[in-house]
Amino acid sequence: MNTTYMQLIPSPIGTLAVFEQDQMIVRLTISSTIPENTIYSKTPLLAEAERQINEYFAGSRLAFDLPLKITGSPFALKVYKELLMIPYGETRSYKEIAEAAGSPRAFRAVGRANHDNPIMLVIPCHRVIGSNGKMTGYAYGTDMKEYLLKHEKNHK
Repeated sequence: MNTTYMQLIPSPIGTLAVFEQDQMIVRLTISSTIPENTIYSKTPLLAEAERQINEYFAGSRLAFDLPLKITGSPFALKVYKELLMIPYGETRSYKEIAEAAGSPRAFRAVGRANHDNPIMLVIPCHRVIGSNGKMTGYAYGTDMKEYLLKHEKNHK
């Protein structure tokens, strides 16, 4: 079993928990309970993740550059690949992501993949909105989604 390291990072949206395994980021989420077999430690990679997250919230980082180990179904992995290509401060619809992932009618599955996104912010699922331009669904609430999108538009 691989050792998992974790660090808590204060941010404007709450305390974030970032997790590392095998020198790769495997999870970034709003802080929750620490899973068993997790070591609370500031490794060099977690320190770098903290630096980049702080730069993002300061408005000086437009893209993350961290080694990621992304997990999910084959379709979810296609969705995450497409999400990583959405430029800072821009949005795409669930339908556009479904089409880009090769399944034009799978916009609900795109929503499920977004909800299950293991590495929030870095895999920018907050940049996906409804075809009508409305804030639809976000694992952390639409208020947070709106905050993140406004933050990016203000620093673009």
